Amino acid sequence: MNTLSKYQRLYQQQLDRWTPHVLQRWLALAGLVAVFFLRIVFAQGWYIVCYALAIYLLNLLLAFLQPKFDPSLEEDLLADEIEEGGDVPSPLPSQRDDEFRPFVRRLPEWQFWLSSTKATLIALFCTFSEVFDVPVYWPILVVYFFVLFALTMRKQIQHMIKYKYVPFDIGRKARYGNAAR
Repeated sequence: MNTLSKYQRLYQQQLDRWTPHVLQRWLALAGLVAVFFLRIVFAQGWYIVCYALAIYLLNLLLAFLQPKFDPSLEEDLLADEIEEGGDVPSPLPSQRDDEFRPFVRRLPEWQFWLSSTKATLIALFCTFSEVFDVPVYWPILVVYFFVLFALTMRKQIQHMIKYKYVPFDIGRKARYGNAAR
């Protein structure tokens, strides 16, 4: 048991070292995904593994783009409360409407990267086993994935427009005090 905790501690230390290096982590993941896709292309198999990885990464992307507290759910809860005889909200501006609230992701960047990396490594290792090389007609999977991607992203963008949130830091960073350089 002591050996297991030693390896867990070493693993956590390595993850802690990688945390501040955002660009390098994502470049390493991009390289890993490229190796995976090259393996799929040159081996001409394991398309179902590739499809499963793509769907999982799409799911992670959607969770990354969504707010932790969904405004549509809050709106539905408020409507249900009113239907059940609860208080009608005041027509005056409320804290909920006027106060700046930073965007808090449902899936933080670190978890997005870590889950994507683990999934890609697992998928890459699956390509070394014939058990996962299920014969499928891959063009249908590609078309289905792109249709699924387009529909889910359209829905997500409409949600972002309706509830007026942007999941990215865009624009100039604010500087305070004597930090103007």
